[in-house]
Amino acid sequence: MLNTVLVCLQLFIALFSAYQMFLTFYGWRRKKHGPVHAPQKSFAVLIAAHNEEQVVGALIENLQKMKYPRHMYDIFVICDNCTDRTADIARSYDGVYAYVRQNANERGKGFAIEWMLEELWKLPKSYDAVVMFDADNLVSTDFLQYMNDDLCNGERVIQGYLDTKNPHDSWVSAANGINYWFCNRLWQVPRTNLGFSNFLGGTGMCFETKLLKEMGWGATSLVEDLEFTVRCIMRNIYPKFNYDARVYDEKPITFKASARQRLRWMQGHFDVARKYFFPLLWQGIKERKAAKIDAAFYVFNAYTFLFGFIVTVAMWTALALPGEPLFSSIYNYVPLWIMIPYVVYSLVQFPIVMYMERVHWKSYIRLVTFPLFLLSWWPITFYAFFTQNNKQWSHTEHTRVIRLEEVQSKQAG
Repeated sequence: MLNTVLVCLQLFIALFSAYQMFLTFYGWRRKKHGPVHAPQKSFAVLIAAHNEEQVVGALIENLQKMKYPRHMYDIFVICDNCTDRTADIARSYDGVYAYVRQNANERGKGFAIEWMLEELWKLPKSYDAVVMFDADNLVSTDFLQYMNDDLCNGERVIQGYLDTKNPHDSWVSAANGINYWFCNRLWQVPRTNLGFSNFLGGTGMCFETKLLKEMGWGATSLVEDLEFTVRCIMRNIYPKFNYDARVYDEKPITFKASARQRLRWMQGHFDVARKYFFPLLWQGIKERKAAKIDAAFYVFNAYTFLFGFIVTVAMWTALALPGEPLFSSIYNYVPLWIMIPYVVYSLVQFPIVMYMERVHWKSYIRLVTFPLFLLSWWPITFYAFFTQNNKQWSHTEHTRVIRLEEVQSKQAG
């Protein structure tokens, strides 16, 4: 019985992996940006901040230099349960509004955003759209112009390109950078080309105000971005990925900080999968919409990682024991003419993506340690499955300030 279960899990993982690999082939080219429009849309720019006195000033200064009419966007800093000078720093900038929230029972960005939106709707001034960033971000100065174009072209939810602010700080931040470059190019772009839904990434997001008022935020899990994505898809609203609108996110530089962050992501991912996988999959099958079925598979990713870890441990344990292997491996029956190209492509897709994304040559050196980062997802996912009811938000500490000019200079070099 156990052998049958493991064989079935292997077949599922193999088919799921083959599907994901099939999608990547649609990412080698990308569609051009849609029609360009003169500035028409007004924006409320929200910055989610929890004890961000080190970095929030750099983002505010960055946003004040956007290549977009200054009177058409306002900047709001959500000072969520802060115990430092975040609010004071925000108020020191002209035209920036600091909103202080204290709620020890409802902690986390999802709750903070939900509270801020309610405050925003009370204002006498209205906005066409809401843009959200994290306080440790930097943003390309044409970001709002790209959001304006997409909104004028009929999009209602848009995700910008999530780039890395500090890929050269450590092998961990480099691995995060490689992971994000891969996801942007071979997960997001293929779905754009196929007409599927893209997925929100927690920052660099733009929402039509009318839609937010219709739906409400309602996304307060540890992965509020994924939760809101699923809610949109179930309403036949597919978030759109804008490849040209760049957001530079700060990645953890230590393995401990990265593991803590990824544990929170996976805990939230299991939570969302438990709530939405079957309803979304059934809706996609009933309506015969491939985009919804694809989204359901994406939501199920946490369980796929979990099954992969369990199968791998079981197979290696069986091989280590004396005598005949206790479990069958489906890969013994896969011909080499399939296995060899599969393995080779699995390895070379990362440096190819880095070449297409024109990343700095130093990042290629980190490909040596990148497999360690990938393998670490397995135990993190396994632990997350048993702690998925933990709703505690973990905060990434910042120790230095990086400005947009420095990021762009290093990329050019």
